[in-house]
Amino acid sequence: MTDRYAVIGNPIGHSKSPRIHALFAAQTGQDISYQAILAEKDGFAAAISAFVAAGEGPARGANVTLPFKEEAFRLATRRTARAAAAGAVNTLSFEAGAMIGDNTDGAGLVRDLKHNLGCDPGGRRILLLGAGGAARGVILPLLLENPAELLIANRTEETAARLALEFSRLPGCAVAVKPDSTGFANLAGRQFDLVINATSAGLSGAVLPLPTSSFGPRCVAYEMVYGRETAFMAQARAAGARVADGLGMLVEQAAEAFFVWRGVRPHTAPVLAALKGN
Repeated sequence: MTDRYAVIGNPIGHSKSPRIHALFAAQTGQDISYQAILAEKDGFAAAISAFVAAGEGPARGANVTLPFKEEAFRLATRRTARAAAAGAVNTLSFEAGAMIGDNTDGAGLVRDLKHNLGCDPGGRRILLLGAGGAARGVILPLLLENPAELLIANRTEETAARLALEFSRLPGCAVAVKPDSTGFANLAGRQFDLVINATSAGLSGAVLPLPTSSFGPRCVAYEMVYGRETAFMAQARAAGARVADGLGMLVEQAAEAFFVWRGVRPHTAPVLAALKGN
């Protein structure tokens, strides 16, 4: 029977995941179905249970989007190391009664940077804007690429400092470099090779108090939000940076989830091209 997968969130109507995974399945010859499920704000666990119990084919996994990633982390019976580091789960696998939680966001970001944008984080001075869940989910994968520097900047400096301290103590981290922390006001005069916006400003339209000098020569400015020109992207363009949005990260994290589930890594370039062409 056909293996079943889903993406669960609220809202969910905008999700590109069903189309992405349908393209992956067609490309790789995998017999799967993939649906979008709208869960009530207090009904994530019930939505998971209903999905597992329903349908003719076995439920093999689910993607989790806002606002349920932290709840998925709590519900998972086992968690991967990258899920533990992120404190959130965006990919669930159902195996022999277990619910295994993983997080593919950071892997998706790194693969988009390296394979689609030609921007290897290794040896680069990286500025990560934000200290919330989106930032937390990508710190470990970025550190494992051995950057020259990873500095976390946030409006509330104390929040950045706590996050930096947590990741500086991560056991098994393969790099010696540790994240620093600061507030936006302390960035004046510092330059970076890669600036990543993991704040919610891209969704709210807010302008970040980011010094123009932060964008160094040949800097890549990465906005995790996709599908719109944000104030961060406009500021980066004006400073001469090369700008990218998060569409590639969306596709690459989905490919990582597909690989976790099916053991096959799809080619992402044609899928990314299809999404850009609508």
